[in-house]
Amino acid sequence: MINQEGIQEKNLILILICSALALLTIITYWPLKDCGFIHLDDNAYVYENGYVQQGLNWKSVQWAFSVESTNRSGHWVPITWLSLMLDHELFGFNPHGYHFTNLFFHILNVILLFLIFHHMTKALWPSAFVAALFAIHPLHVESVAWVTERKDVLSTFLWMLTMESYVLYTERKTVVRYFLTIIFFIVGLMAKSMLLTLPFVLILLDYWPLNRFQTALSTSDSQVARRSIRPLLVEKLPIFALAGVFSVIPYLAYLAAQKATDAVSLSFPFALRIENALRSYVIYIGKMILPWDLAIFYPYPMAMPLWQTLGAILILAAISAFVLVLRDRSPYLLFGWLWYLGTLLPAIGLIQAGGQAYADRYTYIPLIGLFIMVAWGVPELLRQWGCREKAFFTLFVLSILLLCIVTRTQVGYWQNSIKLFEHAIKVTDHNYVAYNSLGFAYNDLGDYGQAVVYFDKAIEINPRFIYAYINRGAAYNGLGNHRQAIVDFDRAIEINPGDADAHYNLGVAYNGLGNHRQAIVDFDRAIEINPGDADAYNNRGIAYDSLGNHRQAIGDFDRAIEINPGDADAYNNRGIAYGNLGNYRQAIVDFDRAIEINPGDVRAHYNRSLVYNRLGNYRQAIEDLKTAAKFGNEGAKNLLLRQGISW
Repeated sequence: MINQEGIQEKNLILILICSALALLTIITYWPLKDCGFIHLDDNAYVYENGYVQQGLNWKSVQWAFSVESTNRSGHWVPITWLSLMLDHELFGFNPHGYHFTNLFFHILNVILLFLIFHHMTKALWPSAFVAALFAIHPLHVESVAWVTERKDVLSTFLWMLTMESYVLYTERKTVVRYFLTIIFFIVGLMAKSMLLTLPFVLILLDYWPLNRFQTALSTSDSQVARRSIRPLLVEKLPIFALAGVFSVIPYLAYLAAQKATDAVSLSFPFALRIENALRSYVIYIGKMILPWDLAIFYPYPMAMPLWQTLGAILILAAISAFVLVLRDRSPYLLFGWLWYLGTLLPAIGLIQAGGQAYADRYTYIPLIGLFIMVAWGVPELLRQWGCREKAFFTLFVLSILLLCIVTRTQVGYWQNSIKLFEHAIKVTDHNYVAYNSLGFAYNDLGDYGQAVVYFDKAIEINPRFIYAYINRGAAYNGLGNHRQAIVDFDRAIEINPGDADAHYNLGVAYNGLGNHRQAIVDFDRAIEINPGDADAYNNRGIAYDSLGNHRQAIGDFDRAIEINPGDADAYNNRGIAYGNLGNYRQAIVDFDRAIEINPGDVRAHYNRSLVYNRLGNYRQAIEDLKTAAKFGNEGAKNLLLRQGISW
């Protein structure tokens, strides 16, 4: 008879541990409440992405599953896009909501990791230790604190659901459980392609801790061994087939990324990528043990000393030999080591995407393997010393406390772009991406002179880094030095003629010089490369309007608004074009919409006042002038002063 009191006590312990893990994670990541968006990819994923800003509608959902979304990010991640669109529905442009969602999924992953391994092994405290390390290890900060890495925490949540469904299926083989495993796997692949290694992990689970290979491993009869293994492999054929199909998508995304500036400006020999991959495997182990000097970007070495490559080979070979020797006595060591090696393989850099040598976010799933080796291996080692329980508990508490402190400190660097990239520059050498991103942050603050200083440094380190030229050109545009901006954009186009941003910004510079016809040529090219660029349509509309082609301008503003219905600037510009055509009532409708989107839109208030004045509605015109004057519009101030009106 089942002891109900024992079951209740066991469930209570599980609930208490899950609650403690959640609380530990929240305390560690509490500084996220002060973190904003980062000037590296968060713009493309959220606050400058017109489709995400539409929220969840049929058009944005179609885009999420389209090739165009792949070109935008270099990844086919429709489920991730949908989650970000839902966030925009809930939180708008408030970054705290996006960070909360990332943290929420991370907490779910921590709890599921604990429950799944406890379910499989019945080992309470080692499972809790693995989950605690996963929860608060500093290497995981990047995946949780970076809004762009929603794909990490979301795909891992689906990874955990797939794994638990599989474990349940091995206990009772039903169609429903197998079907759920397949569904979670497919949806997870659409959140991030990292799940391609999951079928391999399912085989590892059969080895340990599920021990489904036990018959094959214990017999010397090869036929018996084959008969026992064959069903285990056959049941996974559909999963491997799906992985094969979906593996094509990351490759196509990689090819699409070759058209992007970073891929063109940064191409590394395959031999160097192999050397870097070997070194990275060892670096991640080192940073797991001593998580110091963590950065959002680690520059790629142009050459690698032979001793580092040979040293990495020796270390990896030694660990592999060690776990193979102990595979019978301590199978979790081989399991954990193969988990680490296998799950990290897609992100180890053999297929180069971007200029990073390695990245903290790539360890989000792979470190689980090393954590398992520690969580099961340390108690076994201490048991031989006769002080297992007290020593393990002391080690557990101290390690968690230290990691919690380091992780909270690391989360603090993500408060804003300036703090984050200044830290990256401090702990790495020749970090051109950090200098460029720091300049981008100052560009956003309107400090264009300081921004140019950082862009100069990025270009000095990497003369073919196209983003630095584009961003420096934008800074020169901000300073009114359009001719120098054109020099930078021309250089960017020389590096990569197919870069839409370079052509778009070149058009902005020519607009600034009053050369609207040449601006239209460059906007045409930008739109040809990236038909979904709302800003290119908006600015081409400005050029057409300046040339007196108001109807063509309205067509471009219509397209910009269609792509991004929340673009107040496009509504304001279309209102100006309607005003130029004498359609004042439609102009007011557009200015109303611009002000509804952004109540502080000074230009919209000022322009609406001019239209109301033409319509003879002087009272409303004065109210708009007062509002524009309060926000600092000099034209509005002058008009009010002439009439002796205070604002």
